[in-house]
Amino acid sequence: MSEHPRNTPQFYLTAPSPCPYLPDREERKVFTHIVGTDAARMNDMLTLGGFRRSQTIAYRPACENCRACVSVRVRVDNFDWTRSLRRNLATNADLIGTEMPPHPTSEQYSLFRRYIESRHGDGGMVRMTALDYAQMIEDSHVRTKVVEYRRRGPDTAINGRGSGSLLAAVLIDRLGDGLSMVYSFYDPEEAGRGLGTFMILDHIRRTIKAGLPYLYLGYLVEGSVKMAYKGRFRPQERLRAEGWVLES
Repeated sequence: MSEHPRNTPQFYLTAPSPCPYLPDREERKVFTHIVGTDAARMNDMLTLGGFRRSQTIAYRPACENCRACVSVRVRVDNFDWTRSLRRNLATNADLIGTEMPPHPTSEQYSLFRRYIESRHGDGGMVRMTALDYAQMIEDSHVRTKVVEYRRRGPDTAINGRGSGSLLAAVLIDRLGDGLSMVYSFYDPEEAGRGLGTFMILDHIRRTIKAGLPYLYLGYLVEGSVKMAYKGRFRPQERLRAEGWVLES
């Protein structure tokens, strides 16, 4: 008896819409569905090709006259722990991240709302309801977790968990060759901690511990100040026309 053929993704193209990162430009995306028993393999393959996951959709930019969005992944085996990045780790040494199943909570959504309204009030995500948020977290056919960050408590040494209010969270996918940070958010009143940077650094450590070579950060948008921070984490590879290229 022959084996059943693996699912072949069907790709679709969105209509043009205003670019959320660069003024006076339009964006288009090509997308496909990642569902079923073959979803994890498909997600791995598409991520290598520069796609990002959102729920059960994998997408990548397909803009006609712009190539500003570039997929980025950090090579963790010889990561450059600069002095400023080590300071960030020291500042946040009182926090501990706990890996959780992808189940949305009201505490997560409350933090997400405060983050979005403070940092991205002019973006499309500001309209997300609690149901939208729940779908973002739990609507996945791949290996997905939520990492919650809280302050260390009196029982942390025993149970390995933080205590108190939720300060930050990140949705992550486990890939065949690394971890992918799907979406992260944090308490805007704690912005001085550099929590966005800290979550990336913590996941570099988690990727190393898992014995995987890459941490995928999504798109660096060349020309966008909002997305420039991703260039700090080196060595990193960027997906060019000729494939993944190590940036000098």
